[in-house]
Amino acid sequence: MATDYYAILGLQRDASQAEIKKAFRRLARELHPDVNPDPKTQERFKEINTAYEVLSDPQKKQVYDLGGDPAGGAAGAGFGAGAGFGNFSDIMDAFFGTAAQRGPRSRTRRGQDAMIRLDIELEEAAFGTTKEIQVDTATVCTTCTGEGAAPGTSAQTCDMCRGRGEVSQVTRSFLGQVMTSRPCPQCQGFGTVVPTPCPECAGDGRVRSRRTLTVKIPAGVDNGTRIQLAGEGEVGPGGGPAGDLYVEIHEKPHSVFQRRGDDLHCTVTIPMTAAALGTKCPLETLDGLEEVDIRPGTQSGQSIPLHGRGVTHLRGNGRGDLIVHVEVQTPAKLDAEQEELLRRLAKLRGEERPLGQFQPGQQGLFSRLKDAFNGR
Repeated sequence: MATDYYAILGLQRDASQAEIKKAFRRLARELHPDVNPDPKTQERFKEINTAYEVLSDPQKKQVYDLGGDPAGGAAGAGFGAGAGFGNFSDIMDAFFGTAAQRGPRSRTRRGQDAMIRLDIELEEAAFGTTKEIQVDTATVCTTCTGEGAAPGTSAQTCDMCRGRGEVSQVTRSFLGQVMTSRPCPQCQGFGTVVPTPCPECAGDGRVRSRRTLTVKIPAGVDNGTRIQLAGEGEVGPGGGPAGDLYVEIHEKPHSVFQRRGDDLHCTVTIPMTAAALGTKCPLETLDGLEEVDIRPGTQSGQSIPLHGRGVTHLRGNGRGDLIVHVEVQTPAKLDAEQEELLRRLAKLRGEERPLGQFQPGQQGLFSRLKDAFNGR
């Protein structure tokens, strides 16, 4: 033989097809003209391409193993008028690790996910509820059942690409003839055309429709919680499987309680006398009316916890707490009798001229004025 294609690829004569392809990919990465533009390297690259064209084709390989030379004995014939660079996809595979995908693409594709906002009350978030929601999404066209063709008709094989979904074009370059493929412009790569589209969906296989769904809201959801409803989103083109629907929870502000995690907070304002003497304050909680025990001597800013009166834990057992913050109200207007009573109380307690008590780190008025004059 004039040319030893096995030796060009560095293989033994009993090499398998997998070994042949592996050797070609390795050499193509090393010798491709874009990587190594040396003229001698280009000739070597043409040789390995010719060798691969022969050894990767079972019929040509059989002829070659029997003593013939399918490539005509001329190195680089694969780049000329013979095969026309028929292994372009294998070279792409050598550089990018995957061959170009061939064949028509499916008209049926998965639909997109959808999301809807749902406003709920604090009580519904705390204990859970069931809601009915209206959703407007793409659904399967009932006229054509997702096929896209008018009733009584069907899709036909594209006469331009003959069902392949792509058309090929041969161009010349410094490497020789290069064959490239692109989606068929007539069928958009589907391999089929719809001569008579469905009048209801215009050939898309889906229409927009408003539906009513029932959503179960678990106890403990919070602002931003998303509930996934599998398969309730947008139906895909060609009647493809539907995506998912996500229901995003938004909790309405409450007139009394403020939520922080699973705890609830509220403020109760009591008069000065009630704080001093103690009292019981009625409070409408999520569980009904309860009495908050205000102990004698309660100070403004103190907190009273009601355990287990908050929001149900979304993950786990139990509930958060209800924290009642006490605000003591000082009377702004006093009549003569009330003023006299307070003055008598102040005298009895020795508080007619009380000395202010400052906490560590705080300064009185004169200390602040002194620091100001001293430039501190």
